[in-house]
Amino acid sequence: MLYYLFDFLDKHHDFPGAGVFQYITFRSAMALILSLMISTIYGKKIINFLRNQQVGETIRELGLEGQTQKAGTPTMGGLIIIVATLIPVLLFTKLNNIYIILLIVTTLWMGTIGFIDDYIKIFKKDKQGLKGIFKVIGQVGLGLIVGSVLYFHPGVTVREKSNVPITFNQTQSMVAPVAKEVKSTTTTIPFMKNNELEYAQILKPFTENYHQWAWLVFIPIVIFIITAVSNGANLTDGIDGLAAGTSAISVLALGIFAFISGNIILSSYLNVMYIPNSGEMTVFIAAFVGALVGFLWYNSYPASVFMGDTGSLTIGGIIAVLAISVRKEMLLPVLCAIFFAESASVIMQVSYFKYTKKRFGEGRRIFLMSPLHHHYQKKGYHESKIVTRFWIVTIMLAIVAIVTLKLR
Repeated sequence: MLYYLFDFLDKHHDFPGAGVFQYITFRSAMALILSLMISTIYGKKIINFLRNQQVGETIRELGLEGQTQKAGTPTMGGLIIIVATLIPVLLFTKLNNIYIILLIVTTLWMGTIGFIDDYIKIFKKDKQGLKGIFKVIGQVGLGLIVGSVLYFHPGVTVREKSNVPITFNQTQSMVAPVAKEVKSTTTTIPFMKNNELEYAQILKPFTENYHQWAWLVFIPIVIFIITAVSNGANLTDGIDGLAAGTSAISVLALGIFAFISGNIILSSYLNVMYIPNSGEMTVFIAAFVGALVGFLWYNSYPASVFMGDTGSLTIGGIIAVLAISVRKEMLLPVLCAIFFAESASVIMQVSYFKYTKKRFGEGRRIFLMSPLHHHYQKKGYHESKIVTRFWIVTIMLAIVAIVTLKLR
């Protein structure tokens, strides 16, 4: 909203300093500062409100050290993240940008699913919360919306170079590279020199008109990524500061990719796919990072508030949509390695338990407890040490992901 106000003042009244709102870097800095202020200053008010409403966490007895002390800690703290993200976004972004619209829809959609889940757990006294099938339906629904918009919307394009013949006269002509914006399902493959993959090529062995049917591959991939990452974030949210901290690091790395992909000069210099209008996501990312860091003020050990599914599902959904939008979804196993390790530990534990129970008559375990962070708790590590080391691993992997800009 402020962007449009100052744009009007700059163009029609030559208002001093109004032109600075044209710069993504300035608006990103303002969004970051405002989201930090909202999450830290007003976060306390939201926590007090949740405490007054008796929105306390019900702790399952898992035999973990310090677990019982957390009973009654306010949950649904994801509301702090959502509010602190959306207010700066509404103020400082171009609201007609299709990527910003998708991210706002993702925030509200996944936040609503998480809120319903937390509401059932707290007020209906049902520890299972929203049934898993309904969560999956919600995630698939969002994936369907995001995939369809990214595939069919005319504003979602990439700029690619093609050789076009240019004729000077009847005897002289040449072939020159010309950049043009096209609809494409191309994505980036990390650590490779010729690092672009066209999803439509998967259908090439089956039909000659494979480009027309590329959505049959692209949309299911988007659905899978959104479902996997949001569930991974949900499983990671188990000890104080883990999900918020690792997410902030991953999102910051995605912010660098978004800024470069949306800048024609930097993308050309680094030989990165130029995605018109994608740079606007940098403002959203700045607000989101500020909200996560501000939330950590209250969520770090010992936590004054838990984000609940309201926050964790929202975080996962936003990260997935960001990665898909900047065509870096294949970097998610690196950027979100903690999410995937947590998910893999649960899958392995459950699968092996069922297999051994069927074969040997008793269930056996690979880990002392899953998800993975509980395994280390069982081994005697303090949760603050686990969180710090998981942050360090995420920082190292984020650096590796950023290095892929030049390492091919």
